[in-house]
Amino acid sequence: MNDVQKKQQLRQYKTLATGLFILMMMTFIAMTILQKQSQSHWIGYIRAFSEAAMVGALADWFAVTALFNYPLGVKIPHTNLIENSKEKIGDNLGNFVVDNFLSPENIRPYIQKLKVSVYVGDWLSKKRNQDVLINELSSIIKDIVNKLDDDAVVKFISGKAEEMTDSIKLNSIIGNGIEYLLSKNDHQKIITNLSAQVKGYILENQQMISERVGKESFFLIPKSIDNKIAEKITKGLSDYFLEVEQNANHPLRCEITNKILDFSKELKDEPKWKTEFESIKSDFLQSDKIKQYSSDIWQSLKSSLINELSEEDSTLKSYVKKNIDEFVANLQNNEQFQNRIDSWVRLTAYKYILKNTQNFGELISTTVGNWEGKELSRKLELEVGKDLQFIRINGTIVGGLVGLLIYTIANFI
Repeated sequence: MNDVQKKQQLRQYKTLATGLFILMMMTFIAMTILQKQSQSHWIGYIRAFSEAAMVGALADWFAVTALFNYPLGVKIPHTNLIENSKEKIGDNLGNFVVDNFLSPENIRPYIQKLKVSVYVGDWLSKKRNQDVLINELSSIIKDIVNKLDDDAVVKFISGKAEEMTDSIKLNSIIGNGIEYLLSKNDHQKIITNLSAQVKGYILENQQMISERVGKESFFLIPKSIDNKIAEKITKGLSDYFLEVEQNANHPLRCEITNKILDFSKELKDEPKWKTEFESIKSDFLQSDKIKQYSSDIWQSLKSSLINELSEEDSTLKSYVKKNIDEFVANLQNNEQFQNRIDSWVRLTAYKYILKNTQNFGELISTTVGNWEGKELSRKLELEVGKDLQFIRINGTIVGGLVGLLIYTIANFI
């Protein structure tokens, strides 16, 4: 029922109550005049009834009117109660709702009945709903990304990058990286490969070795001996590196490992290496370079994200759909998962409601308190005014009956 209909209904009942009062008043006047002309006993009874009925009607009219207005516009104390006490009404109403509707014992039975998992699972199982959810999320995220201030984002990224690079100790990172490779024995593959490369280089350059031996030898030594010496050197070196290549426990491998380990410790502990890497870091990661890198990263990320969110069958959306399907399958088939979700929702809702009960009360109190006094009176009168008119009607009838009873008892006495 809208406000127009409520106003019309209220007007009808006010007319009825007022009409009944007017009827009693006219009856009283008529009986008073008639009583002067006739001594019939029944006239006194009707006059007593109508007189008392008028008093009851007026008294209840005053009481009902005093709730919402000043009677006849006269500012009598303790009248127009709704408008003058709206703050107190708001506070009392808020406290009433909190104490009687939002108490733990009242909300717990409703919270325990919550079974969100079934509803969510059924809703998400429909492809149309999945598409709506993904499209809405995509629109929201795109809107957020497009509204972001590029300069502010770049400044944030570059600031965090500078903070991170300032705390990075390259010498320690490289030293720890070398030690990690040594612990995994991955450097042995490098030694094996280098040994094979050195061996191959020696064999391929035997002629160069012969020429070097001939150049360095005594001029009286025959060339055939020089060649023999060069051949022995070549064979010896190639066999040595072949042994290194094939023998995983060759002493040279151990020596190289120890040298690399010593170098990694030196990288971490020697101040000169720390200074050297700090200098390299400063040259490479200058402030303008970091800002440029941050700008490139953000623009690339922004463009990729918007494209992924705009395309219907993008990789990102396909990934999201796949995860939604898995989530729905768990919601529908995994009872343990359902119970876990429902328990979490119940606990969260219960805690949230109890935590904010005072806020609910304050919301009601503030809302009522912010209403205009006349507007609040009008709203309440429209809602309960019709029933209050029955108080006037009942007051008229009951008052008349009480007056009739008193008159009858008086006559008998």
